[in-house]
Amino acid sequence: MPNVTSSDRDVLAYRLANILGKLNQGEDLDPQTLADEYNVTPRTIQRDLNDRFAFLPLEKTNGLYSLPVTALGKLTLSDVQRFAELAGVSGMFPWLTTEFLRDIYDNQNQSAWLVKGPNYEDLGGKTHSFKQLEQAIHAHRRVSFQYHKTEGSKLCSDAEPYKLVNHAGIWYLAAKDGGRLKAFSFGKIDRLLVSNDTFSPDPEVSQTLANEDDIWLNPDKIEVVLKIAREAAGYFKRRKLVANQVIEKELEDGGLIVSCKVANENQILPIVRYWLPSIRVISPESYQSQMESQLRDYLTPLNTQHPNA
Repeated sequence: MPNVTSSDRDVLAYRLANILGKLNQGEDLDPQTLADEYNVTPRTIQRDLNDRFAFLPLEKTNGLYSLPVTALGKLTLSDVQRFAELAGVSGMFPWLTTEFLRDIYDNQNQSAWLVKGPNYEDLGGKTHSFKQLEQAIHAHRRVSFQYHKTEGSKLCSDAEPYKLVNHAGIWYLAAKDGGRLKAFSFGKIDRLLVSNDTFSPDPEVSQTLANEDDIWLNPDKIEVVLKIAREAAGYFKRRKLVANQVIEKELEDGGLIVSCKVANENQILPIVRYWLPSIRVISPESYQSQMESQLRDYLTPLNTQHPNA
């Protein structure tokens, strides 16, 4: 049996991470194209898809491999990286079997595992539109659609689609509309038409989407500084609870000073309200004043607010 070097394992891990990432993003994969991309034989790619990824509910249509729409976005980047690292040295972990990985992936077959996260949006009846958008993104084709909002519907014509983004279990279309990058809730998109007209993708837009923590895509960000009390500090240390979160300072009493960048006050104030009284807005001061005013209104008895009630 030939020796497997650390370099071989790194190459394998890189390839698997990339392929798993492509699947997770909804791409239809052609084994021959993958073989050419990673400079391996088609037989090696077939082994990756059929053996190493046997725990995934892969679908094969016209020779192309893909994940069903209901499974897209359920693997995070850290999951992809972690699997790739383990798969690269899988011989050292005999318990890392196909059944083990399937148990992790299939939430209907978990016994010792209980993973709680966001509920995923039901795309029933809109699978065809989802696939149309996916193909338009790959081919850089402009799209038109009717967009339904609370205040009424709007016709978006000649939009440039960049990504289908899953945020907190909800699917969004990130597209340029009227020269501005916007996020459209996929569930509110209707009457989708894919044009034959193409556009040249802006690499800065792709970079923005890769770096953005949230679905608010306004490029004009406001820096918000928060003071977190000791009893809530551990939650903010474990994971990012606000967009573009940075821990600026750990306080002597166990609290934190945290900064973040938001595109709109509604991106941060609901989170602040959720963590009251363990959080305070240091700047902008107007945000804290607005919070205090809202709380005063809330605590004022209804008969005081409306004497004639």
